[in-house]
Amino acid sequence: MISRNQAFFAAVALTATSIISGCVTNPVTGEQQFSLVSAQQELNLGQQQYPINQQQQGGQYTIDPNLQEYVNRVGQKLARFSDQPQLPYEFVVLNNSVPNAWALPGGKIAINRGLLVLLEDEAELAAVLGHEIVHAAARHSATAMSQQQVLGAGLAVLGAATKESAYADLISTGSQLGGSAYIARYGRGNELESDEYGMKYMAAAGYDPQGAVRLQRKFVELSKGRQSNGLEALFASHPPSQSRVSANIEHSNSLPKNGVTNRDAYQKAIAQLKRDADAYENYDDALKAANKKQFDTALNLVRKAQKQQPKEASFFALEGDLLAQKKQFDKAHQAYDRAVQKNPALFSHWLKRGMMSAQLKNYTAAERDLNRSLRYLETAYAHFYLGEVYEKRGNKQSAFKHYETAAGAGGEIGSKAQARIQALTGKG
Repeated sequence: MISRNQAFFAAVALTATSIISGCVTNPVTGEQQFSLVSAQQELNLGQQQYPINQQQQGGQYTIDPNLQEYVNRVGQKLARFSDQPQLPYEFVVLNNSVPNAWALPGGKIAINRGLLVLLEDEAELAAVLGHEIVHAAARHSATAMSQQQVLGAGLAVLGAATKESAYADLISTGSQLGGSAYIARYGRGNELESDEYGMKYMAAAGYDPQGAVRLQRKFVELSKGRQSNGLEALFASHPPSQSRVSANIEHSNSLPKNGVTNRDAYQKAIAQLKRDADAYENYDDALKAANKKQFDTALNLVRKAQKQQPKEASFFALEGDLLAQKKQFDKAHQAYDRAVQKNPALFSHWLKRGMMSAQLKNYTAAERDLNRSLRYLETAYAHFYLGEVYEKRGNKQSAFKHYETAAGAGGEIGSKAQARIQALTGKG
């Protein structure tokens, strides 16, 4: 039997061995950095987590497909000049008001509509996307993951942290209902490196690198005082600072000065977002009112948003949430039905309509919709309500399996599932 001290030193030795064996070459800088994730594992992880992250954060923005094409075109133009042009880069716009952008391993990149409306021109967009491209090309995400694994805070811990998120009052955009995909928070060195090489990619693609300077200046201003409200996610993963502005100015001095900004093209690309700005503001205000349990105020606001932009599915999904709170289940089902029709590619629309069908004792429809939601995103809620559906229909074996899956998630829904398991097995 080994002593506690022997066990400690063995663990230290194992960690040291992992660090030594985990040194890899940064494909962008050529320097050595720590990573326990192989290049192929990165590709697999990015491919697997990309659709999950999108589902968790509102899904793709669908009102103006031309905007998706525009952002992808700019991203692919920059990616051709990256130090890893062979990566399977993808760029999507997410239907999320929070100003943010992120990159997963393997070149899977997203930008929220909430950030696009803060930018002025294509050069600033190129600065955002170029920065994220470097995070992917330089394997920053893999390095951050590996460091957290050594410190005992890997993906499983991050996933567990989100499982306590309550499904409070049905008021949700869907972002709290799944497991946690990995989005890294980068250190100062990674951020400066991404700024520098992102500007090189910008210049090589023909953009004015001053766009990166303007972008960082804007973020520094937004981070001051009340203007930082709503930008916490962006600033947590990409903290702005005056030193980054100064570094970008210095980098720009060594780059070509005749790059384009393409302001008119950018403003044309986000024109629909600007036209819908009041609708999304009413929707965001409705969410705030709903979280304060001011359901009538929230209903008025979201119905106003629907009139302003009747194509936006999330407006109808929120109406369904509010009507469900008021126990108007038939009307809630109708609202969710409209959300499904307007955007059938988001798991939460199917999940909520399925839950309403179960509430209305239409178990066949509930089973169909809940299973459909699982095609897009595995959630404890879908499994729990499927358990209820099967239990009501007398299929205890299937009910038990779904309750068991839901129980494994922990949190409030896991406790409810565990109680149903005990009731089914007579152990309660």
